[in-house]
Amino acid sequence: MKGLYAVIMAGGKGTRFWPYSRESLPKQLLSITGHRTMIQTTLDRLTPFIPPENVLILTGESYFETVSKQLSNLPPKNIIVEPEGKNTAPCIALATAIVQEKEPDAVMVVLPSDHVITDTYRFHQALDLAVKAARFGPYLVTIGIRPTCPETGYGYIEMGEPVPIAKGEQVYAVRRFREKPSREVVEEFLAMGNFLWNSGMFVWTAHTILSAFMWHMPQLYQGIKKICESLGKPQAKKVIRQMFSEVDPISIDYGIMEKYEKVLVVEGDFGWSDVGSWASLSDIMTRDSNGHVSISELASVDSKDSIIYSPGKLVALIGVENMVIVDTDDAILICRKDQTQDVRKVIDILKSRGMTQYL
Repeated sequence: MKGLYAVIMAGGKGTRFWPYSRESLPKQLLSITGHRTMIQTTLDRLTPFIPPENVLILTGESYFETVSKQLSNLPPKNIIVEPEGKNTAPCIALATAIVQEKEPDAVMVVLPSDHVITDTYRFHQALDLAVKAARFGPYLVTIGIRPTCPETGYGYIEMGEPVPIAKGEQVYAVRRFREKPSREVVEEFLAMGNFLWNSGMFVWTAHTILSAFMWHMPQLYQGIKKICESLGKPQAKKVIRQMFSEVDPISIDYGIMEKYEKVLVVEGDFGWSDVGSWASLSDIMTRDSNGHVSISELASVDSKDSIIYSPGKLVALIGVENMVIVDTDDAILICRKDQTQDVRKVIDILKSRGMTQYL
């Protein structure tokens, strides 16, 4: 579609899927829920909506070769290297500079590379509405997901008044963003009925987000201007590297979205999950008669509701309930399903012991 670009952020390390994911091969480059890797499925679902030549991948230098191989149908110049990981705001700033130089009035669809979406048709409908909203005025548009449970691992978006953008179609003003509230607060949100999960998906025109950077993150704005002036010239990589070295790590949510006055949200219902932990596989993959999600041969005795990842091996469970068991060549993870977020603590222990071969 003319004037429409996708920016896929693929620089994260994905430590929450350790020991399957490692620093050298993070979650987005793995096939966790099927035969295709997560970044491949992200591009697959975009292809009917945005042509490959208009898709930019932002990733780390150490992942460039693997991303290039996995996304061989993309022009190599569309895989952009971030000199270092500085969270989403600098990543999006770099992408904005590139799109701004190509087409200042273009709409940018900004997406993570490691989410699961099961209903592509409804996803395209939500994107289409978000694109219309972004073109309707100087709005920053995000996509929120209708909550299905009192999840405390997600940020929340409070919807305000409806904003009609076309006949029969409307989006909502955003009143505020709330970062990962407590269980009690989340239950209040669900009872109120006007809160959505923050999916981390954004849609805006290049000139609107550029203006937002100018007002709310002037240092990054100056960096964008310098990058725009350097693109296509020998010094471009040096200028990009300098910008990343000078800015602090900051998310686009905190740096821009929570401060910008004209933010809209499109409500999405398309089978979304950010696949944020091993436990999330219970929500997006088929369970057997005992409630297990298993990527292995499994013999289960008096056991239920567990997640087992051990490809090519037989795993026997006896008297096991609500557990996660992950078996790789050099490491085994065993934990309760409600403690999978603590995998990060294991990473911290390994780092403190200098056991980098397991990271």
